[in-house]
Order: sequence, then C-alpha cells, then structure tokens
Amino acid sequence: MLSKEEVEHIAVLARIGLSDDEVARYQKDLSQVLDFFKELEAFDMPPEETSESVPRKKNDTREDRVENFPSHGRKIIMDNMPERKEGYVKVRSVF
Repeated sequence: MLSKEEVEHIAVLARIGLSDDEVARYQKDLSQVLDFFKELEAFDMPPEETSESVPRKKNDTREDRVENFPSHGRKIIMDNMPERKEGYVKVRSVF
C-alpha cells in the first residue's frame, strides 16, 4: 500500500489539495490501481495477438506549409494586443 507521504507527493504533482480523509481513501484506491498494473505485467500475451497484427491507420493530417502573412495584418494584430515588449506579445508566465 502507498504511504501517506507518497499520496501527498502525488497530490502535489497533480496540483490538488487533499484532506486527511481523502489521503486515506487515495492510499487504498491508488494502491489497487498499481496492483492491477502489476497483474497486467504478469500476463503473457500470445504472439498472434500482439499489436503488430492490428492494421495501422494512415495519418490524415494536413501537410504543413508556410504561407506569407502581410505585414499590415501583423501590425493590426499587434495593435490589438494589451501588452507588447520588443515586438512580441507579452503574456503572463505559465508557472
């Protein structure tokens, strides 16, 4: 079973707050999930049922290409930005 400290560390990584009751519940629940993965690792897959026998789907995404964007269009967009710095859009940091 996962320790209380391990569950609290996972909660920090997931950026969620847990009460003491939730920590106890997740100790049990997460331990069951990890035990199930251990069971799956022990399962020996017969060779004829490997994923290689599954047909591969063709990539249906569009081709990347460079398109010229007129400079006056860029100026209009930049003029509508609330903050700019040295010709770039200034945004709040993510972290």
